[in-house]
Amino acid sequence: MHKGVTRHAKADWGWDLIALGSWIRREPAPLLGIDISSSTLKLVELERDRSGTLRLLHCAIEPLERGWVSEGNIEKFDEVAEALRRLVRKAGTRTRRAALALPGSAVITRKVSLPAELDEDQLELQVEAEAAQLIPFPLLEVALDFCVVGPSPSAPGYQEVLVAASRKEKVSDRQGVAEAAGLEPVIVDVEPYASRLAARRAIEKLPGGGRNLLVALFEIGSASTALQVVRNDEMIYERDQPVGGEGLTQMIERQYGLSREEAELRKRQGGAGLPPDYPQTVLQPFLDALGQELGRALQFFFTSTPHNKVDHILLSGGSASLPGLAQAVTLQTGFAASVLNPFDGMAVSPSIPAARLAAEATSYLVATGLALRRYVP
Repeated sequence: MHKGVTRHAKADWGWDLIALGSWIRREPAPLLGIDISSSTLKLVELERDRSGTLRLLHCAIEPLERGWVSEGNIEKFDEVAEALRRLVRKAGTRTRRAALALPGSAVITRKVSLPAELDEDQLELQVEAEAAQLIPFPLLEVALDFCVVGPSPSAPGYQEVLVAASRKEKVSDRQGVAEAAGLEPVIVDVEPYASRLAARRAIEKLPGGGRNLLVALFEIGSASTALQVVRNDEMIYERDQPVGGEGLTQMIERQYGLSREEAELRKRQGGAGLPPDYPQTVLQPFLDALGQELGRALQFFFTSTPHNKVDHILLSGGSASLPGLAQAVTLQTGFAASVLNPFDGMAVSPSIPAARLAAEATSYLVATGLALRRYVP
């Protein structure tokens, strides 16, 4: 093993990058899914009964000031740690083990084919040799992990291995802010993987159990929208589009002469307190424009791959809860669209207000995927 390279895939792995949940080797212990985005922190805790039914125990959102987290980097460490402490208190959980995630842009993932007869130590050495060719910075600066996906479909006697690598400081930032908030970080995942894990339950409810369907998963954040096109749990395309819910906040601000903070509050309250013309004058034009942007993202997919359609569109992220969005996206793209509620089909703790959950549910996709790492390796 190269000196200085951080790589663990066992239960006693330490505190660095565990990208694919490979740490799970025993009965699952309570776990918090913590999603750190540019505008909010989100927390989800789940449990599963003996029948396999999932139950939402705790969830909460804590806003962040602009600039505290930028492009996935924690710029204001102390402020984010304090906000994370507030989030845990707000959620009312006593659990301290946490799963966090890095943005996809901070992690390099590659599938490689390696001989199936390699033992774990040999496999580790081979992975490091492959990583040295894939990673554009010195391995001494790398947190590295891998997991065996299965037999290679094209090379008999070989196995597919998924390799994940990130700079150590990216991992340490997530670890450090969790520890400063009194949590025990046990997983650092990758946001797109967590999103797909949470979306799997929704995809399985599509016709045919979702098998072989081409599904476009949009996560509409504050400043940007992430697209993943997936089929059978495999991502075949991804793209970020510079459009998000902040655009609606700005339109409300300009139209009604409000401060940014007041406009954001009114938006989150579904337009409560705004003039009666809000749905037609502001909201619908924004939905139409957003639908066009999502359609443009799909066009990039079509022009760069052999595909010319998707079977379904799933909408998630904070702005996915805007009334009328699914209809606007279907109208603008020509493809069936629906809003993804990651808690659909789960039992919900009576301590969580139904109205709050209905307004916030679409925001919890990544946090739910991270919480599911308690049960899904």
